[in-house]
Amino acid sequence: MVVGLAGLRFSAPFRAQLWSCTKPIYDTACKLGHPLVACCLAEPGVGRYHAWIMKTATPLLLLSLVVSGYAQTVASSKEVEAVYPAAHNLYIDLHQTPELSSHETQTAGKLAVRLRSLGYAVTEEVGGTGVVAILNNGAGPTVMLRTELDALPVEEKTGLPYASRVRAKDDSGRDVAVMHACGHDLHMAALVGTADVMAHSKDSWHGTLMLIGQPAEETISGARRMIDDGLFTRFPKPAVGVAFHVGNELPAGQVGITPGIYNTNADSLRITIYGKGGHGAAPQATIDPIVIAARTILALQTIVAREVKPGEMAVVTVGYIRAGAKNNIIPDQAELGLTVRTFKADVRKQVLAAIARITKAEALAGGAPQEPLIEHYEFTDSVYNDPALAQRLRAPLEAAIGKQNVITTEPITPSEDYAFFIEQGVPSLYVSLGGADPQKYAESRNSGTLLPSNHSPYFAPDVDPALHTGIQAEVAVLRNLLNGAAQ
Repeated sequence: MVVGLAGLRFSAPFRAQLWSCTKPIYDTACKLGHPLVACCLAEPGVGRYHAWIMKTATPLLLLSLVVSGYAQTVASSKEVEAVYPAAHNLYIDLHQTPELSSHETQTAGKLAVRLRSLGYAVTEEVGGTGVVAILNNGAGPTVMLRTELDALPVEEKTGLPYASRVRAKDDSGRDVAVMHACGHDLHMAALVGTADVMAHSKDSWHGTLMLIGQPAEETISGARRMIDDGLFTRFPKPAVGVAFHVGNELPAGQVGITPGIYNTNADSLRITIYGKGGHGAAPQATIDPIVIAARTILALQTIVAREVKPGEMAVVTVGYIRAGAKNNIIPDQAELGLTVRTFKADVRKQVLAAIARITKAEALAGGAPQEPLIEHYEFTDSVYNDPALAQRLRAPLEAAIGKQNVITTEPITPSEDYAFFIEQGVPSLYVSLGGADPQKYAESRNSGTLLPSNHSPYFAPDVDPALHTGIQAEVAVLRNLLNGAAQ
């Protein structure tokens, strides 16, 4: 099409009009090194042509430039296949050797070694076990791509030949199984594959690529610790940030974009209920904290059912109860672990206040010797996807993996601490990466059954094509953002 247009010679008036319409794109194309039809725009032309030529030349030229511009952001199959074996091997290795939050020393080391070998300037131990890798490539914006490092205290039951058999001590000293049950192993593998493509195609982008390996996402504390350790003062502050998260809500091969609110506010509470211990056969001489805890758990469920306005989103989950050591001993205290999720700030405030009110009231009703201790020890706000950024990056994603594979998705109820980066003034897009086996996904939709979710002992992304798609999508997004033509 461009060659055909290049052979045309336009009249001076039309050439002037065409130039005024297309000069911004021409300037952009020059920055890209695009083979623009210079003879059509810059060289004098004479002669007269049919009206349809005059009317169609401009849109054809614009279409050519747009299609060609997006094509330059797409990672070729050859590029992806060149890095895929190493990325897949890294995924298997990471899946077999998971580490708990804030203890990701080996994981961070593996990431650092690979990124350093690709030419990135790597700094370790940022905010604990965090990794920052920088690749400078001339003038241009700084763009951040982030992955998480940590795994979960979950015993894997996937039956995979490379399933985790790791056990470790958690922060309370308990021996627990450890599993990458949230897909962070796939995120890391995709980031390293993407880093490889970007390092070997520096003629396709310009600026500074900033890769983040963030610890302790599962305890919603790692992002804040990295920021406190100078993430955006010791290193260039990114103009834009991007992250991806795999899940079974979409089939592998697709990605989801959620403009605006992406997920929920999260609050973690630890509640200690006090009683009076004694013999299990003489409860009249005790104040049983387990009974008080049981009543509290049930009463807490009325907050969403009876206090929050119908239609507003709120979740109050008691994830654990710890009390006692023997069946015939009533302990002197019980501990509850809660997670609270909300979209709106006023609902968040309402729910947290209701939890405190109910917990104290149940303890009072049970005759507890002292008021319960309520510790608000972890929290993060919801992730907000910049709508303009979401709109801008849809086209390069569609060009990379197909328009039918880029889905507009609804906000989700899980949470994560990427919000701390956004609060520092880094506009971002957090993308959902499909992880479900396409056939199993279709079957589950037809039958109405649910596939294992993140944090399930059965959670196992369909690595191929999910890892392929992750690399393709990340490269497309980064090349678009690290390209003057996209601004």
